Amino acid sequence: MADDTYTPPKVWTWDKGSGGRFANINRPIAGATHEKELPVGEHPLQLYSLGTPNGVKVTIMLEELLAEGHEGAEYDAWLINIGEGDQFGSGYVELNPNSKIPVMFDMTTETRVFESGSILLYLAEKFGAFLPTKHNKRTEALNWLFWQMGSAPYLGGGFGHFYAYAPEKFEYPINRFAMEVKRQLDVLDRNLADREFMAGDEYSIADMAIWPWYGALVKGLVYDAGEFLQVQEYMNVIRWTDQLAKREPVKRGRMVNRTFGDPASQLRERHDASDFDTKTQDKLEGASSK
Repeated sequence: MADDTYTPPKVWTWDKGSGGRFANINRPIAGATHEKELPVGEHPLQLYSLGTPNGVKVTIMLEELLAEGHEGAEYDAWLINIGEGDQFGSGYVELNPNSKIPVMFDMTTETRVFESGSILLYLAEKFGAFLPTKHNKRTEALNWLFWQMGSAPYLGGGFGHFYAYAPEKFEYPINRFAMEVKRQLDVLDRNLADREFMAGDEYSIADMAIWPWYGALVKGLVYDAGEFLQVQEYMNVIRWTDQLAKREPVKRGRMVNRTFGDPASQLRERHDASDFDTKTQDKLEGASSK
C-alpha cells in the first residue's frame, strides 16, 4: 500500500522531533558533542565497544586469538553506551571520526583501527591467524568479510529499523528489506551447502564477521523476526550457527560488553580472563543458549 501522507520537500531540513528509538543520538553532522577522555587499561589492545553484532565480531576474534596462545592479544574492553551518546565524546571521536562502535587502539604501534571489518583484518594480519595464507583462499575469506560489511546495513539499518524500531510501520520498506534479508540468507545457505565454513574448510574472520548478525537472526534472537522471515528454511546456516556457538572463545566473546539478556550472559567490561568468573560456568553456558 502506497503512503500518500508525505511528499519530500525540495530542500531537506533536520527535524529533531522525528521520533524513533534512536532519535536522541541521530543527527546529520559528525564530530564530538562533549569533552570526555577515554579510559586506558594495561593491556596492549584497548577496545571501546558494545555487545551488538559489530562489537561481538571483535571480541570473538580477540578471545579466539588468546585461546590460540597469542599473548599480545590481551585486551581491555571498555563499555561504550551508544544510547547515552558515549560515542560522541571527544576521546572517542579522536579514535573513530565516524562515531560508531567498535574502535580499537593498539598501544604497541599507536594505531587506531575503526570499522569492525578493518579491526578483524588488522588482527588477523598482526597475529597471522584466522586468515588463510594461500592467495586464493585468503581472497575467498576476504570476499565474505566484505560481503558482510556491505550486506549488514540492509539487515540492521534497513529491515531491523523499519520492522522493529521505526515509530510507525509501513508496508513498502518492511517488504523491501524483508525480501533483501531473505535473499541474503539464501546466499549464505547455498554457500554453506557444501562447505563447513564460509570460506571453505578453514574457520576464519569471515565466519566471525557473519555469525553475530546472521547466526542470531536464524536463531530468532534479533528483531523478534524469526517467524516473520521463516528462518527455519535456512538449514545450512542453522547448522553452521550451532557449530560456531559451541566454541568456547565464541561463548566468551559474545558476553563481553553485553548489557542485555540474562545477567549470567553479560560481562559489561573485560580486563582480565578471570573476569569471566572462575567459580562457575553459568555465564558461558548462558551465553551459548541465549
